[in-house]
Amino acid sequence: MRQFDQHRPHPARMYDYMLGGKDNYAVDRQAIDHLAELIPEAVPLARANRAFLQRAVRYVARAGVTQFIDLGSGLPTQGSAHEVAPEARVVYVDRDPVVAAHATVLLRRSPGRACFVQADLLDPDAVLAGAGEFLDLDRPVAVLMVSILHFLPDERDPQRAVAALRERMAPGSHLVISHATTLGRIGDEERARSVQRGSSGRNGADRTPAQIRAFFGDFPLEPPGLVQATDWRPDRPKLVGDWSLPSSLMAGVGKKVR
Repeated sequence: MRQFDQHRPHPARMYDYMLGGKDNYAVDRQAIDHLAELIPEAVPLARANRAFLQRAVRYVARAGVTQFIDLGSGLPTQGSAHEVAPEARVVYVDRDPVVAAHATVLLRRSPGRACFVQADLLDPDAVLAGAGEFLDLDRPVAVLMVSILHFLPDERDPQRAVAALRERMAPGSHLVISHATTLGRIGDEERARSVQRGSSGRNGADRTPAQIRAFFGDFPLEPPGLVQATDWRPDRPKLVGDWSLPSSLMAGVGKKVR
């Protein structure tokens, strides 16, 4: 099995630490602690993003969907889809071979309920071929693209890949997306990767709400539409005095009706 380098921070382990997990090393914790000093909202935003994923998974599961594909998943820890919807079958997809090796080991704790496919989400044929070994793609599926599309610049044509996935999803399927609208402001995961690289450089794409909405194609959006991640069907109303996160992480859930 390929090993994580314990001497260099890795984005998947760093994200695990931001979510309160234990699948990380001291070097990852040091990188995130440094990041939090520079950007105090980074860790709360990561947790708000994971909370959106959990609410969306519960919502879709209540709608009767029992199959999920989580694209760009990283390590499936800390309230991932198979933990939130224990009756569902979940395929986690990431292109990182080291993440793939460790995720496969982690998922041995959930035999028959979850598996890992190493593939690039920009290759929908590979994604669906792998997922189809574990799921029945003739039935509705929920495709999760949570906090991943803003890492893909337009020149890599993520719209084409997402459109191909939408086309091949069965009616009744759902598409779940969260996307940063201004990476320079709130790209917590991208800034984490910048810390790892020792660089202030930025990858990905800043997109407007209209451009984010375009990823859903002709899928109608489930209420409340495309909104700030913390405002998508929150578990409780906002209270006076609640700490406000930067309002640039958009989230929505679309449904294929035909």
